[in-house]
Amino acid sequence: MAVLNILRYPDPRLHRVAEPVREVDDRIRQLVRDMAETMYAAPGIGLAATQVDVHLRVIVIDVSEARDQLRVFVNPEIVERSDDTKVYEEGCLSVPGIYDEVERPDRVTVRALDENGEPFTLQADALLAVCVQHEIDHLNGRVFVQYLSRLKQSRIKSRLLKAERAVA
Repeated sequence: MAVLNILRYPDPRLHRVAEPVREVDDRIRQLVRDMAETMYAAPGIGLAATQVDVHLRVIVIDVSEARDQLRVFVNPEIVERSDDTKVYEEGCLSVPGIYDEVERPDRVTVRALDENGEPFTLQADALLAVCVQHEIDHLNGRVFVQYLSRLKQSRIKSRLLKAERAVA
């Protein structure tokens, strides 16, 4: 397994739409293991393949307290959203140190394949629903800061670019 490099906003590769996985094979299972290791090391609760510059529709999530309930979603799609919404404070491994409130449907039903290529459907609510939506957004080339005002987006972009220059 390997800890992968996580792309940082405003990297344009974060806006690339991921391609469907044609076959869940050993290459995809290795990607899942590497993504899980990367997510846990970061530490985070979710990671999309797009964030590690692999543009395939794969996400890993673990919202458990013990960090021992990894969920794998290959080719995930939201098939139902609740009408009621909730505001959660979101952060992102690709936008380090930035947290802001985003309003999303409170419950979703997602259909996907697992790491063995087996189809499943999951009804998610609360934090898991937020995380599923956030990570699927990544697969669609969208970063959570795009839900914020243009002014906030501009400030975040400037802050991250300044921090990047300071490190270089």
